[in-house]
Amino acid sequence: MSAQRAKELATIKKKISRIDPAFVPAIKNLEPCIFGLVKPKVSQYQSLIRAVIAQQVSTAAAQTITGRLQAKCVGTITPEKVGALSLKQLQSVGLTGAKVQTISELTSAALSGEINFRKFGNMSDEEIIQELVPLFGIGRWTVEMFLIFHLGRLDVWPVGDLAVRRGWDNLHRNSEPIKPKVLEELGEQFAGMRSVVAWYCWRAS
Repeated sequence: MSAQRAKELATIKKKISRIDPAFVPAIKNLEPCIFGLVKPKVSQYQSLIRAVIAQQVSTAAAQTITGRLQAKCVGTITPEKVGALSLKQLQSVGLTGAKVQTISELTSAALSGEINFRKFGNMSDEEIIQELVPLFGIGRWTVEMFLIFHLGRLDVWPVGDLAVRRGWDNLHRNSEPIKPKVLEELGEQFAGMRSVVAWYCWRAS
């Protein structure tokens, strides 16, 4: 898988450079894109929990809270272990009330089988978004991060992400911040490889 994906990413980088030369310096000088090259160290459930924790907090704060939750779960964050914690215990790790509700709903859905992570490999990006977004507190951005960083999907275009827009502005030397709707349309020329474009925008932000 990874040899094939490495080849695919090399081809994609060439295509991006051809379509939009503004990306050439980023592709040449910034950290290379590794989507799908490394097998995730955590489960899909853990990955989503981490994405929820990371919403609107710094990376350092997210790591601290995740570490505390892991300790409460005695090592591994699983639906069974999180489901056994009270709302008070969840809140004590530093989660807001809204995030406690999100994590509780996600955990219940995982335990009941309402969300079957095993099916995700055979589902499209949009189908996975539609499956997860009805859960309280899980918005499109959270699912997009999961699709890109955990499932290694190559055609996700998270225009709602401020860092992606900022990186695009930096690479194109825009004097005015680009609007999500405009960036959505500009992304169409990169159909099939938009996650990789987003990666270089993040690195350039």
